[in-house]
Amino acid sequence: MIIIYGNQELWDSFTPDEWKQAVAEQDAFNQKFKDSGELLGAFGTGDVEEARTVRVRDGIPAVTDGPYLETKEYLASWCLIEVPSEERALEIAAEVPHARLRAVEVWPIRHEASWARV
Repeated sequence: MIIIYGNQELWDSFTPDEWKQAVAEQDAFNQKFKDSGELLGAFGTGDVEEARTVRVRDGIPAVTDGPYLETKEYLASWCLIEVPSEERALEIAAEVPHARLRAVEVWPIRHEASWARV
């Protein structure tokens, strides 16, 4: 899994033309690796203001706005890839356009639910 982090300050620093370019570059990345069969899915998350936190205490769910992050960055999007090696995953991650701005993370998926198939 390739994880991309961001924050509102970063998004706000883009001009409208830079934002269009960034989206076009990410779309091209997605298409390239979809066509190679290595990209199983790419998912952009909503803004942090749209996120909710759910806690269950004494069997009662409570939903609050949030999350209330202790960090300046949050999960902005993620890609699920299927490759034969860590080396290939890192090669693909190096092509993520956002890697020119901030670090992207590569996490192995250890297992999936037996019924889950992307």
